[in-house]
Amino acid sequence: MSTKPPPHTEHTEKVKKKKKVVDDDDDEGATSAKKSKKSKDIVLDETCSVELDQEIRRDKHNKLIFADFKDFKPNLTPKEVMQLGSFGGTYFRPISSSVTGLKYKDEWKEFPDDWFLGLDIKKQVASPNYANSVNKYQVKCGGSLQMWEESGWIKAQDPYGWFQWYCRFYRGRRSPDDDRQIQRWLNCAGPKGRWKNNLIGKCVRQEKEWHNKAVSPVVRQTLQHWAYVLNEHDYNKQAPNVKIK
Repeated sequence: MSTKPPPHTEHTEKVKKKKKVVDDDDDEGATSAKKSKKSKDIVLDETCSVELDQEIRRDKHNKLIFADFKDFKPNLTPKEVMQLGSFGGTYFRPISSSVTGLKYKDEWKEFPDDWFLGLDIKKQVASPNYANSVNKYQVKCGGSLQMWEESGWIKAQDPYGWFQWYCRFYRGRRSPDDDRQIQRWLNCAGPKGRWKNNLIGKCVRQEKEWHNKAVSPVVRQTLQHWAYVLNEHDYNKQAPNVKIK
């Protein structure tokens, strides 16, 4: 965890049970995790709230349902994002945050053990060095932490960025930053999402199937980092709107 207590950790509430996704097909095929300790605390301050022991369901198109944010419909859980191979293995690496002025390490230990089952933490979760080979699509994507901070995308409550926010949101934390972060997701992977529709357009113009991994692996990896993978339903809905150049 942080080398100094960050400003948003003054009050914590113990999680008694893990939240689960009601999905008969949610099987990651994982084996064992390399972890030295674990923490089950959800980070709170006076502006946040948490509802524990929720069940998260999926709709008929496999999208997650959050009853309090009906437009937010990712189709990958945080566990699935990690297990598929993401962030070049570096997401929870040690960082020095210019937003909080603090140093952080081992932040992955906040989350449930099973999210990291079978992963090599040093190479696939908290590596200081980005490795394309860790990623599902074997490509590099995304900007640096410095770029995110300078762009104003990082807030003090989640110094690692959107995916840390999503992990905490998924577990039940609600905060004043939720609307902004969900809008960012909508801009990327929602019904009018830039990167989702970019990928659909490329599939149509190249006359390739929606699931063809050779079509823009960088965009596919980017969408995965935003907890979304293109599905046939979304493709069929948007493809007729694509303009053929």
